[in-house]
Amino acid sequence: MAIEFSIHPTPNPNAIKFDATEKFLEGRLSARVGDDTDSSLAKALLSIDGVESIFGFENFITVNKTADSDWNQLMPEIEKALNENA
Repeated sequence: MAIEFSIHPTPNPNAIKFDATEKFLEGRLSARVGDDTDSSLAKALLSIDGVESIFGFENFITVNKTADSDWNQLMPEIEKALNENA
C-alpha cells in the first residue's frame, strides 16, 4: 500500500508541507540544490526544475521552490517523486 500525502500551505508562499499517513523518513532530511546526498528522495525532488530545497522529518517533508516557479507546474512532479521514492 502506497503512502498517502496531504498537502498543507505554509506562511511562506514558496514552501508547501506534505504530511504522510505513516513514517517514511529515518530521522531528518535536509538538502538544497547542489548538495551531495545519498537520499533517493532528495535527489528526485532536487532534480525538479524550480525546487530549491527540502526539509523533512519522519512523516513530513517541506518543499521550497524558487520565487519564479509555479506550484501548478511543480506539484505533479513533486507528487510523482514522493510516490516513487517515499
